[in-house]
Amino acid sequence: QVQLVESGGGSVQAGGSLRLSCAASRSTASNYCMAWFRQAPGKEREEVAAIDSADNTRSSDSVKGRFTISKDNAKNTLYLQMNSLKPEDTATYYCAAAGPYPWAPACHPGWEYSYWGQGTQVTVSS
Repeated sequence: QVQLVESGGGSVQAGGSLRLSCAASRSTASNYCMAWFRQAPGKEREEVAAIDSADNTRSSDSVKGRFTISKDNAKNTLYLQMNSLKPEDTATYYCAAAGPYPWAPACHPGWEYSYWGQGTQVTVSS
């Protein structure tokens, strides 16, 4: 079992920045997939960015070049640095984890995540 707690959401004007944090209750350094998702009202949840145990990352086309996912294994914390925010980035952001696996997972798009945080709201005004 892994408990995840997000923080760092808030309201910001377009062009601004926020950094989201996700504290895990245990180490997710080895053989885990970690990811950030978001869901806006009336829309489906979408994966924003993901990172694997080797620190390979990917992000969706909608945030590429603006958002960066990273993790600090010593602090059991996942981050999402969000720059050049747009009103369309407004959503509830969720941290997710999957693992541990007996192998290094590929964490490809569509990976099934077992653990979820409660979400943190990000609102971007124009």
